Amino acid sequence: MSVVTRFAPSPTGLLHIGGVRTALFSWLYARHCGGKFILRVEDTDRERSTDEAVRVILEGMQWLGLTADEGPYYQTQRFERYRAVLAQLLSAGAAYRCYCSREELDAMRQRQLAAKQKPRYDGRCRDRTDVPRGVDPVVRFRNPLDGEVVVEDQIHGRVVFQNGELDDLIIARSDGNPTYNFCVVVDDMDMGVTHVIRGDDHLNNTPRQMNMLRALAAPIPAYAHVPMILGADGAKLSKRHGAVSVLQYQEEGYLPDALLNYLVRLGWSHGDQEVFTRAEMIAAFDIKDVNKAAAAFDPEKLTWLNQQHLMRAPVTQLAAGLREGLARLEVQADDLPLLEGVANAQRERARTLREMAQNSRFFFQDFAQYEDKAARKHLTAEAVPLLRALHEGFSALAEWNAGAIHNVLDAVAGRNDLPLGKVAQPLRVAISGTAVSPPIDLTAALLGRTKSLARVQRAIDFAAAN
Repeated sequence: MSVVTRFAPSPTGLLHIGGVRTALFSWLYARHCGGKFILRVEDTDRERSTDEAVRVILEGMQWLGLTADEGPYYQTQRFERYRAVLAQLLSAGAAYRCYCSREELDAMRQRQLAAKQKPRYDGRCRDRTDVPRGVDPVVRFRNPLDGEVVVEDQIHGRVVFQNGELDDLIIARSDGNPTYNFCVVVDDMDMGVTHVIRGDDHLNNTPRQMNMLRALAAPIPAYAHVPMILGADGAKLSKRHGAVSVLQYQEEGYLPDALLNYLVRLGWSHGDQEVFTRAEMIAAFDIKDVNKAAAAFDPEKLTWLNQQHLMRAPVTQLAAGLREGLARLEVQADDLPLLEGVANAQRERARTLREMAQNSRFFFQDFAQYEDKAARKHLTAEAVPLLRALHEGFSALAEWNAGAIHNVLDAVAGRNDLPLGKVAQPLRVAISGTAVSPPIDLTAALLGRTKSLARVQRAIDFAAAN
C-alpha cells in the first residue's frame, strides 16, 4: 500500500510552529515511505477564514520547502461533492434530518446538566417521520448506539471510545452547508489518505470520523495524533512563547532547514543526533517513534540550531539570505561575489541572517559615524601614526588580498614593537565603524582597496581632530 498523508490547515488563524510541525511530520512520513503528500485548505468556516491566513499557509509551506505532491485543494470548491455524499447517507438511512429548534436544544442541555448528565443530543429526531413546516433542518449522522470504536493510534497506542458516549453529530447545517468533521471524512476518502497525522486536539473527532467512513464503506486510515507544543513555562504555546506566523521566522533570519530541524526534534529523536539535514530527517523519521508527551518550545535551542545550519549551508543560499536581510534594512546589495564573500566570512559569527545583515552593512553602505566606545578606545592620537603607516603600506601594494594586507599589518606592528591587535583594532574601527568584524585582513580585502584607503584616511582625520 502506498502511503498518502495530508496537511489540512484551517485558515482561521496564521500558520504557526505547531501547525508547521504537523505538516513536517506528515511530509517526512510520506517522503520516508516513498508516498504522496497532499495539501488541503479546510476553509469551510467562511466567517473566520481569511485570505491573509491562506497566503501565510501557501507562502510558509513554499519557504519551508514542504512541497505537496497534490493540492492545494480547497473545501469550499468541493461543496457539490459533499452534498452528493450527504444525499447518499440520507438515502441509506445513515443520516437523518433534525428539526429541533435552538430553544429545544438549549432546554435539553439544561435538563441534562441539572441531572448531572453529559450534555448531548438525545436522538429525538432519529426516527421522526413528520416534516414541520417553515423549519430548515440540519442533517445528523446516525451514530451506532452500542459497541465501541477502537483507535490504534500510532503515537498514543490503543484508545477506546464507547459509541453510547457519542451523540449524533451535525454533518450539514440548516443552510445546507456541510460541517468540518463531515468534509474531512469525504476528503480523506476521496483523496485516498492512508495516514492521518494531526494534533492530538483532534483525537476526540476520530471515532466519529471512523464511524462515518464505515457507513460509507470506505477504508479506515491509520491515525497518529501529535502532542501539542508547550511554552518553556509549561503553559499552552502563545505569542509570547513564539506562536507567531511562520513567516516571521523568515523575517527574523532563520533558515528553513534549521526551523524544520528544530521542530522535528520536538517529540522525536534519532540517537543523540541534534543537527539533521533534510535528507537525514527523511531517512530516519518514522511517525511511530514520536513521543506522546508534550514538548516544550525553547527559543535559545532554535537559535543555536540556526547557527549550526548557518555554518553548514551552501554559500549561495547564505548570500541570497544576506541580500534579503540587507534589503529589509534598506541597503541595496547586488554584488554577488561580495555577498558570497561576506556571508562566508560572517557565517560563524552570526546566529541569524538578520544578525548577519546588521553586522555586514558597512561592506555595502558607508556608515554615518563610529561606534562611540570603539572610537574613544581605538581612534586616539596614538593611533594616528599607525593608521598613516597602514595607509602608506596599503597604497603601495601590488595586489589587494588578505595575505598582502596581513603582511602590511605585521610590518607596521613589528616596526612599532606592538602586538598585532594594537594595530588591527584601530584599522577595524576605521573600516567597519565598530570593534567587531571578521578577521581584519579578510574584511579589508572584501571591502576593496579604494573604500579601505578612503576609510583609513577618514579615521586619520577623525583621530587627529579628537
